[in-house]
Amino acid sequence: MFYRDGVFWGMHLIWWAIWFVLLGWIFFAPSSSSYDEIEDDDPLTSLKRRFAKGEITKSEYEESKELLKSDG
Repeated sequence: MFYRDGVFWGMHLIWWAIWFVLLGWIFFAPSSSSYDEIEDDDPLTSLKRRFAKGEITKSEYEESKELLKSDG
């Protein structure tokens, strides 16, 4: 009955479109704050990371760490 009139088929397509848009928004929309952005805000954390990667020496790390602690 409803299939021949097209009413059901039209509403069916609208609901599928709503679900696809909703799921696409959930999975593909960029988030405003991620864990990496929050973690990078801390200068001491980035200093520790640079020391762990070997970008700075131990003396540079100690000097920068003391400088950061004295400012705060």
